[in-house]
Amino acid sequence: MRVCANLGKYGMSSRFHLHGDMIPRTVKRMFDERGEERIEAASRTGVLTLRNRNHVVTLVNLSRSGAMIRFGGEAHIGENVSLQLLDRGAIAGQVRWLRDGRMGISFIQPLE
Repeated sequence: MRVCANLGKYGMSSRFHLHGDMIPRTVKRMFDERGEERIEAASRTGVLTLRNRNHVVTLVNLSRSGAMIRFGGEAHIGENVSLQLLDRGAIAGQVRWLRDGRMGISFIQPLE
């Protein structure tokens, strides 16, 4: 974990960056923990906007609250992003996890 030099009263920084490789998962999931159904998308291709740059990405799955995409670039957990999908337009979200060339995005507002 990279911690900024501005330390507060308890020696902790209020600004920090987490990287997806910090907590290794050594055991495969035994069951699906998701609480909602997947949604069909018109296309498996989308455009991720991250730091004012557009990246063509592959949509792995989609639900009302978020998406999993294939993205091999650099991103940080907590960063704001936008995901443009053919049938839904631009959706504002935040990076929730990064692992093995994939990114989990949590949408700011659930999909209709």
